[in-house]
Amino acid sequence: MTLDSDALKHLVIEALDDLKAEDIVALDVRGQSDVTDIIVIASATSQRQAKALAQHVVEQAKAAGVRPLGTEGEQDAEWVLVDLGDVVVHVMQPQLRDYYQLERLWGGEPPHSHQGGH
Repeated sequence: MTLDSDALKHLVIEALDDLKAEDIVALDVRGQSDVTDIIVIASATSQRQAKALAQHVVEQAKAAGVRPLGTEGEQDAEWVLVDLGDVVVHVMQPQLRDYYQLERLWGGEPPHSHQGGH
């Protein structure tokens, strides 16, 4: 049994939420990307938490029968990427996330966006 993109997205979000990731955002990029269907972005409060979050996502995916295609960035854990094929997970330190604004790149809204002030 394989998980479809949406089921895998929910598994990833639950895994991130289990370990208290912040500002979890899921972007459906079907039609925008040939590489993946969904991008999940989350913030980690420390390098240690970033590593733990990525590891937990990998463990939960494997437990559900999904073989991760790879992980990158665990060494310095400023930005850890977990490639699950249909879902790609980015666990980022807040300052890097603010700088790169991946949500905006893929047509979403960055967290804590205060446009038009109130």
